Amino acid sequence: SVDVVVCDGFIGNVALKISEGLAETILRMLKKEIADIITGRMAYMLIKPAIKNFKKKTDYSEYGGAPLMGINGTCIISHGRSTAKAIRNALKVANKFAKEGFKDIIIKELTRYKNQIKSSREEPAVQGVV
Repeated sequence: SVDVVVCDGFIGNVALKISEGLAETILRMLKKEIADIITGRMAYMLIKPAIKNFKKKTDYSEYGGAPLMGINGTCIISHGRSTAKAIRNALKVANKFAKEGFKDIIIKELTRYKNQIKSSREEPAVQGVV
């Protein structure tokens, strides 16, 4: 389990497309398998809220896009097939990031992390431990 994934644009794009496609495929296959059996229709009605929540969590249009790092400002990269809903949500995210100083928070946290690493390297090694 991770909270944040950091990578270059090419790898990020590949990972994002794979994960989006996988989530869509799993949902489509699961719905078909459940619909193919008589008792499946009843089961589907019971698990429909869970499927709906899963779909919402994995739907790119709910988030609008991902932040582009390394620029002096706020930029949200949206999917090439973004709907009006996705663009609206991307604008909401960009507005929130700008108001809350997202860029400055990232800089502060990366600096803190860098200093942590630096100080841990400067600590003398424990006797007998390499």
